[in-house]
Amino acid sequence: MELGYFTMPLHPPGSNIAQTLEDDIEQLVVLDELGYSEAWIGEHFTSVWENIPAPDLFIANALGRTKNIRLGTGVTCMPNHNPFMIAHRIAQLDQMAQGRFMWGVGSGGFVGDFTVFGFDPESGEHRGMARDSVETILKIWNNPEPGVYEHKFWRFEIPEPVEDVGLAFHMKPYRMPHPPIGVAGVSPKSETLYLAGERGWIPMSINLVPVHQLATHWDAVSEGAARTGRIADRSTWRIAREVYVAETTEQAREDMLQGVFARDFNRYFKPLLSHMGQLGLMKNDPDMPDEEVTAEYLLDNIWVVGSPDEVADILRYIYEQVGGFGVLLAMGHEWQPKDKWTRSMTLLMEEVLPKLADLD
Repeated sequence: MELGYFTMPLHPPGSNIAQTLEDDIEQLVVLDELGYSEAWIGEHFTSVWENIPAPDLFIANALGRTKNIRLGTGVTCMPNHNPFMIAHRIAQLDQMAQGRFMWGVGSGGFVGDFTVFGFDPESGEHRGMARDSVETILKIWNNPEPGVYEHKFWRFEIPEPVEDVGLAFHMKPYRMPHPPIGVAGVSPKSETLYLAGERGWIPMSINLVPVHQLATHWDAVSEGAARTGRIADRSTWRIAREVYVAETTEQAREDMLQGVFARDFNRYFKPLLSHMGQLGLMKNDPDMPDEEVTAEYLLDNIWVVGSPDEVADILRYIYEQVGGFGVLLAMGHEWQPKDKWTRSMTLLMEEVLPKLADLD
């Protein structure tokens, strides 16, 4: 098992944006020094809490301040972009990263962003647009054939090349035919995870759901792979969880119930999921009343919090229940207080991970 990171990020309204960007970069610097293998950075235009609208710019900055950690968009929300423009930005970023970039793609999920770009999430058109956009980008990276590329949601034209003046579509990724592509899923039997299996892309299970739902995610990946004659590889599967490690389980639980985990859930996740009618994603029992979905419930049922031994036991349980996975993605929160969070990330790498070395 490898350790990675997934940050959306999460900062309360009123935060100093310049400072939060610097703080988030500093997290990646620490994780790189500790030996974390990868980090994914989210994209949102209208979420005050998740305040990075341009993860490619953030990654470009982080590349110069880290040495080994791989960095990915988590994800590029395709309905937010014209495919011709994003094809260039992603290809340039891959050239700059020289092997340290992963391209996470998705159809988006934030209600405000859908409004900005004219999508009705009830129609499902954003999903079709996202698939078509990615396919168009892969096509023009492979063969930038001149002509008009027209779709309900975009129109662009690749001009005929003029060799004498160097006029041509020319920006292609560092790794051809494309950098590693990842897709994220949250709902049971997620459609995007079927796509990951079909195309051999990286599947990522997001942090909100109980363990029994994670097993359905791998069902989707493996069934998608079977459709195209592939064999799904569990080592590519990323599972994201809220993770916090302290010297004792009692201290870890207190830190989280009094700290940013509880703050972010009570002030952001629960109101947001309730507004979107998706609080049920977190429930072990669909008949469970909404008021019972509390920070304490999450601490006991979804979050991974405790001493190194306790966290190792929880992760082993998850691994066994889902049949195995390759990378644990610890979720990003503000590291407050910084010394405790740095210690948590250190314990996860240096004490918890060795206890799981036998998992294969």
